[in-house]
Amino acid sequence: MTIHWGSLFDVFAVSLLSTLAVVVLVALALIGLSARTPAVAASGNRTLSRAAGTTLAVVCLAAAVAIVLFGLWEIVAR
Repeated sequence: MTIHWGSLFDVFAVSLLSTLAVVVLVALALIGLSARTPAVAASGNRTLSRAAGTTLAVVCLAAAVAIVLFGLWEIVAR
């Protein structure tokens, strides 16, 4: 039995990068969704409007879902 180290590294790198991408996208989506909450009196500074925050959240979550579905498609297709 031999180990194909190049292929193993490729799988490790792709899984690490896709995991980081999904985590970052979900975190950005949560930041976007936080723009929809009422402003707190102490920190009333908003960087995103409600519409921009919702748009950011939808786009980020759609991208995260696309990454996950592509990964599942790759597993099932092989």
